[in-house]
Amino acid sequence: MEKNFKMVAKTFFGFEDILAKEVQQLGGQDVQTGTRVVTFSGDKGFMYKANLSLRTALKILKPIKWFKVFNDKSLYDVISSIDWSQFMNEKQTFVVDVTLYSEAFNNSQFVALKTKDAIVDQFREKTGVRPSIDKDFPDLRIHIHLDRDQCTVSLDTSGESLHQRGYRSATNIAPINEVLAAGMLILSGWDGTSHFLDPMCGSGTILTEAAMIACNIPANINRKEFAFEKWNDWDNDLFDQIIDSLMKKTREFHYTIKGYDKAPSAVRKAQDNILNANLDDYVTIEQKDFFETEKQSDGPLHMVFNPPYGERLNIDMERFYREIGDTFKQSYPNTQAWFITANLEALKFVGLKPSRKIKLFNGKLEARLVKYDIYEGSKRTKFQNREEE
Repeated sequence: MEKNFKMVAKTFFGFEDILAKEVQQLGGQDVQTGTRVVTFSGDKGFMYKANLSLRTALKILKPIKWFKVFNDKSLYDVISSIDWSQFMNEKQTFVVDVTLYSEAFNNSQFVALKTKDAIVDQFREKTGVRPSIDKDFPDLRIHIHLDRDQCTVSLDTSGESLHQRGYRSATNIAPINEVLAAGMLILSGWDGTSHFLDPMCGSGTILTEAAMIACNIPANINRKEFAFEKWNDWDNDLFDQIIDSLMKKTREFHYTIKGYDKAPSAVRKAQDNILNANLDDYVTIEQKDFFETEKQSDGPLHMVFNPPYGERLNIDMERFYREIGDTFKQSYPNTQAWFITANLEALKFVGLKPSRKIKLFNGKLEARLVKYDIYEGSKRTKFQNREEE
């Protein structure tokens, strides 16, 4: 049996608890949350499984050394003490990524350079050959995390950020990050047990993530490659077994997932992306202006969307958010509606009181994921009552 080792999954602010739950449900051991990270342990197969499956992880690191560092000499010495031939040979390429929260070091490029020097010098002394740096397609990605005097050296198991799922070929004006979309859906309680609508779907990211959750399809099944595929201990057969076992756990979905967008170009792009993800049996996209629509389905409707916001798009904010509220009230009874906005001022124009507000970030912008419960029945009086609460 292969031994378990520690791993660290990075995520967005606000997703730590849902990522921890994902890791637990997948079978991770010793799961703990930190700020924007979840740590856990598992074996090589679990490392493959976590990269394929975790919807709210941005990257999964495998720490190989923890130590205290005081200056550039102590950093160089400890990096030199690691036997790098375990992980690569002198003909392979590598790159060093750095995250810094330290007073002793204030320049991440300097830390990366010192680390690189220590590794290159070790190979040159042992073999006479210096391995090269390749920032774009390295054989090994090394991650240095410096927090005050604590340094962690890790191998990056993922490579490119895990939000790059592999299904999105076309992006429109303001695409939402795939991990952010998946996290919003999970926080909203979406589990595939009702009809779903994204009324402003853009390039279809929320729809794609919603369908993958509903059918329990692994998040990164369409991805072209992971960093661990270039490692010395890469086990192709094990990886194939993991994919087979994950695909056996997919399930059928018996409701509808719909997207609307008023721009024909967005509709075409969304349809392309849905096709790339092999989800066209589950998702339909129509060119419609949400404000001119009404609820199409019987029973409860789950709605999650990312309305366009003023920073990127030229729209009249007050009127736009008032129309969102009016459309909810007049046309969408028995609906749980969630949306994310970085325009915190605009929320008051919706004219309804959100039943939940969750702080998140959309890129660098502080945002809120808000929920509105729209009931059946005499909407007018119910809404007046809710606003007076």
